[in-house]
Amino acid sequence: MDLKEVVAINLRRLRHAKRMTQEELAERAGLSARYIGAIERADVSASVTVLGQVAEALEAEAAELVRGPHRKGNSAVSAEPQE
Repeated sequence: MDLKEVVAINLRRLRHAKRMTQEELAERAGLSARYIGAIERADVSASVTVLGQVAEALEAEAAELVRGPHRKGNSAVSAEPQE
């Protein structure tokens, strides 16, 4: 999965969790609803600046938008301490 897809999935998840429409998020972030939709479809690569605006509008950390899925058994992403 490429980073555009990761951002798309995380953005949609966070927006839904806040019960926001794309239009509401766009207004809060100072962006167009079309651009928010394009990010959620992974049609565009959002700049770091835009990711910051979106994260702020969602009251979330920007890292939440780019955090990849955790895979079971992958020690690189495991929160468990290694012995």
